[in-house]
Amino acid sequence: MTDRRTAVITGASSGIGEACARAFASEGLHVVLGARREAQLAQVADEIVAAGGAATAVPCDVTDAAQVDRLVTAALEATGRLDVMVCNAGLGYNGRLDETDADRMRRLMEVNFFGTFHAARAAVAHFRQAGRGHLFIVSSIVGRKGVPRMAAYAATKFAQVGLGESVRAELAGTGVHVTLVYPISTETEFRRAMVREWGLDVSGAGPRQSPEHVAATMVRALRRPRADVYPMRLSRLVPAASALLPGLADWVATRFSRTPK
Repeated sequence: MTDRRTAVITGASSGIGEACARAFASEGLHVVLGARREAQLAQVADEIVAAGGAATAVPCDVTDAAQVDRLVTAALEATGRLDVMVCNAGLGYNGRLDETDADRMRRLMEVNFFGTFHAARAAVAHFRQAGRGHLFIVSSIVGRKGVPRMAAYAATKFAQVGLGESVRAELAGTGVHVTLVYPISTETEFRRAMVREWGLDVSGAGPRQSPEHVAATMVRALRRPRADVYPMRLSRLVPAASALLPGLADWVATRFSRTPK
């Protein structure tokens, strides 16, 4: 057991979660990685260790609160502390509202919202006791502006934002920081995951960013805490445009929406 700062990261076997794990480990944190794909998760942890970092892999399904609690327990057993929680695990979906059945909506809520809820709740209890900590919630730009064919997904991302903003207000002045992250379309396994889960494949227009770029902005927020992080700077205009010019914002969203392949 050491006094090394410790970060728990969900959805850490690929994409933004993996990039965040590598970036935080490079900052000297012991990263505790959670995800369902055990072999891929172990490989990421092994590569971090081989590069001189400290990492622990813990298979975890974030829809199960008991498994999330075990993930936090693993962090405490490894280092005796919990400093950062990154709620990143998520699942995408593409389809019109009338094409979206209730079972798919429930599945998205279980992974995207309740997965975040379980992880945030488990971490905040420790943060309050310690009087310090940093909670990251990786939402999406569609958590600030809905787009066509992503009503179900956007609903879960809006829910994450409401949770995060409320918790941030609850924790004001306690020494615990809450950062909401709003990536645009990111070059990850997002589309392949939709194929695995739903048999859907989509294409889309618009700007892209790498997971490493998102992780780098999160590292900066770790060093100097911020309430909101927009990895693509111009995307911070989205909430204002949506509020002030909703018709124009809807037109732009339609141009950049994802469509079935």
